[in-house]
Amino acid sequence: MKIISWNVNGIRAVLKKGFLTFVETENPDLLCIQETKAHPHQVDTKLENYPHHFWNSADKKGYAGTAIFCKQKPLSVQYGIGSKEHDQEGRVITIELEQYYLVTVYVPNSGRGLPRLQYRQQWDADFLQFLKQLEQKKPVIVCGDFNVAHTPLDLANPKSNYNKTAGFTQIEIDGFEHCIKAGFIDTFREFTKDGGHYTFWSQMFNARAKNVGWRIDYFLISPSLRPRLQKAFILPAVMGSDHCPVGIVIKE
Repeated sequence: MKIISWNVNGIRAVLKKGFLTFVETENPDLLCIQETKAHPHQVDTKLENYPHHFWNSADKKGYAGTAIFCKQKPLSVQYGIGSKEHDQEGRVITIELEQYYLVTVYVPNSGRGLPRLQYRQQWDADFLQFLKQLEQKKPVIVCGDFNVAHTPLDLANPKSNYNKTAGFTQIEIDGFEHCIKAGFIDTFREFTKDGGHYTFWSQMFNARAKNVGWRIDYFLISPSLRPRLQKAFILPAVMGSDHCPVGIVIKE
């Protein structure tokens, strides 16, 4: 079972930049998308191999949003985390499969100047509680844009960004660390221990060509799924967004 996650920075835009060819080439069983910036009626996705489409669009047009495309029909689907405070921006979709839940998430960005940092702290706590509630029923795979670099290895310039830039404040790092301490496994780090592997690059200063990036897109899994995890990967050569796709292969 191959699962791919990608913050596409606008699905209508990425459809014009080779998205369909990418999906055909990689052929994932499950495809999770963040930052769709669209409602489904605005998009002709043409993904014939994925008969089951699930969209969670933000109330605000052209903003945030998530989607999951499935080859097999899930047992159930849930949108959001059951919180009026958090569920207006289309940031979470959960599908239930036979052996686990798959959650895709687009975690709020704290913003330039950190205006949403306090909100982000509450979000992180509530989202982890949601994941742990799911885990009481079945193991969980959660993927998406977490908008945080977990350790200094996960961004090119940790010293100049620490506690100054959204995505690398101690509050955000702690929020992610709470997921790890709760037992969730960062799948990429099970296979790759060194730095220099990023999933997001600023569109300024030729950052991507210089590989001055951040690893902020993740797959986390419940510990009970670890024996079935065969591969975790980043696809930095795939263009079309300021993020690149990430993925895992998990044995059914």
